[in-house]
Amino acid sequence: MAILFITHDLGIVANMADEVVVLYHGRVMESGGCADLLGTPRHPYLKALLHAVPRLHMAPGERLTPIREVPASGRALLRNGADEITPATEKPATLLAVAGLRKTFRTRKGSWFGGETREIVAVDDVTFAIRRGESFGLVGESGCGKTTVSKIIMRAVRPDAGSVTFDAGDGPIDVLALERHQLERFRRRLQYIFQDPFHSLNPRMTVYDIVAEPLVIHGIGDERERTERVKGLLAAVGLDVRHLRRYPHSFSGGQRQRIGIARSLALGPEMLICDEPVSALDVSVQAQILNLLKDLQSELNLTYLFISHNLAVVKYICQRIAVMCAGRIVEIAPTEMLFARPVHPYTRALLAAVPEPDLAQPLNFSALMAGKSSDPGEWPQPFTLGSHLTQMADLGGQHFVRMSPTANVQDALNAA
Repeated sequence: MAILFITHDLGIVANMADEVVVLYHGRVMESGGCADLLGTPRHPYLKALLHAVPRLHMAPGERLTPIREVPASGRALLRNGADEITPATEKPATLLAVAGLRKTFRTRKGSWFGGETREIVAVDDVTFAIRRGESFGLVGESGCGKTTVSKIIMRAVRPDAGSVTFDAGDGPIDVLALERHQLERFRRRLQYIFQDPFHSLNPRMTVYDIVAEPLVIHGIGDERERTERVKGLLAAVGLDVRHLRRYPHSFSGGQRQRIGIARSLALGPEMLICDEPVSALDVSVQAQILNLLKDLQSELNLTYLFISHNLAVVKYICQRIAVMCAGRIVEIAPTEMLFARPVHPYTRALLAAVPEPDLAQPLNFSALMAGKSSDPGEWPQPFTLGSHLTQMADLGGQHFVRMSPTANVQDALNAA
C-alpha cells in the first residue's frame, strides 16, 4: 500500500517517508529522497524548518531559530505601568507546593434508571514543588491526569485529598481553603495559557476587549490606563498595536496564541500554567512561541508550570521535569539528568517514542514495551504497582523515582 502522509512534524517524516516534498505558499521548494533531503537540505526554507524543531540532542543553551523572528520584549510592560520586578532573592525559594493530591470521578454505564457506577482515579498521590523563576515540566500521555492537576491548582476542580500552597513572599496561602474574594485575589497571581488558540478567544470580542477583560473583571485602572496597558502587553508579545480593533478570525494561529499570552500577563501574575501551548501550532510558529516564553520568563521573572506530551519541547523550556502516568508522578529530575539517565520504565518508553528529524536517531520500537509501557501492571520490579503503596525514592541529585518501599535504590538503578 502507498501512503501520502501530510504533516509538519519532521520527526515523523524521518521515520515514515521514503520520498519527501516540501511545500511553501503553495509551491514545491524541494523534493527528493528522505535521506537526501534531511541529510543535506539545500533550500533555505527546509534548512530553516530543521533549525526550528526542538530536538532531544540540542546543545545546552542552543536557541531555536524560527523562520521569521518576531520582535517582542517584556520590558514594554515595565515601561507601561507594570509593577517593578522584585528580585527573586528577596522572596521564598518555593513558589508553589502541592502534596498528596487525589481526585476521582464517578461514571455510570447504563440508563438513567440504573446501571453500573465506576470510580476512575484521575490523580493519585501527586506531590511536587516549583521554585520561583523556574520552568517545571509536567509530561505524560493524554489522559494521565496532567490537566486535572492544573485545574486543581487553579481551583477549577476540587480534589478529594491533598494540599496546594502558594507563597509569593507575603506568607503561604492555602489555595484549597480560599473563598470568594480571597480566591479572586489569588487568581491575579496565577494565570493560564490554553492549548487551543482558536477556541480560547471569544470570536465576538476585539483584541482590545480580550486582553483588557481581566483588567475590567478585577476593576484595574480607567479606560485610558487600560488602553495603555493593553498596548504594552501587545508590544511585549510582538503584536502590532494598530490591530487593537481587529477580531480573532483575522489572525494566524501563532498570533492568536500571542493574544492569549498577552491576556494571561494582563494582571501581572507571578506564575503561568502553560497547558500544551504549542501543540496546535506549526513547527516554525512553535519556535517563535517557545522563544517568546523563555524571553518573557527571563525579563519578568515568571515561573512556569509547563504541561506537555512533547519531551523535546519540555527539554528546551524546562529546568526540571515530572513524568506522570495513570494519575501518578513516576519520576522527577533535573532536565539534563532525566534525559541522560532515565530510570522508570515509563520514562524510558516516552523518550524512545520521540520522533527526531534525524535519520541517525530512529525510533526505538523495542523500548516501547509492545505498547504496554503505560500499563502499570506490565512494569517490572521494583516499579510494579501492586496492592502495597509505592513511594518516591531519592536517587540523589534531586532525582526521584516511584518504586516499591520494600526495594532499595540500587534495585531501581539495576532495573534501568
